[in-house]
Amino acid sequence: MWVLEGLDTVTANALDNYGIEPRKISDLPNILWAPLLHFGWGHLIANSVPFLVLGVVTYLSGPIKWVVTTVISTIISGLTAWLLGPIGTFTAGVSGVIFGYLTYLLVRGIFSRRIGQIVIAVVVLAVYGSVLLGVFPTAAGVSWQAHLGGALGGIIAAWLLHSRERNRKPQQMAY
Repeated sequence: MWVLEGLDTVTANALDNYGIEPRKISDLPNILWAPLLHFGWGHLIANSVPFLVLGVVTYLSGPIKWVVTTVISTIISGLTAWLLGPIGTFTAGVSGVIFGYLTYLLVRGIFSRRIGQIVIAVVVLAVYGSVLLGVFPTAAGVSWQAHLGGALGGIIAAWLLHSRERNRKPQQMAY
């Protein structure tokens, strides 16, 4: 993301055109790489720490769960921005994926009923809980649509990856 922002700076923000433009069919593929693009260094810097922290904590669940959560959050975030965003705007940035990681970490313990995951959820909520307000249309120029979609993606990923754990019965010890 940092290399792409450097390239975007050198090319007078030419990469910004590869963000998601709502309801423009030709922009649907942009859903896949829009999270890698940012509208300036401030935007990238603001996203970098939560992306790194929440991404690493999500990765600790295992690389496959991290990939599934990343892909689902990316696609649902992008589709939500594409469907609900204002016409003539562009959406880019990794914040939708950040919201996916956040909600994944918050709800996976509910689906799995594992105390360690619930403790992590409490810590994540204490540190990043206020970020959840970003799913509401409170600030001009901020895609609450992408945030909402990413949050839904994280919940769906947690449900897909951890709901079966809830149905498992503890194994009986044979005597």
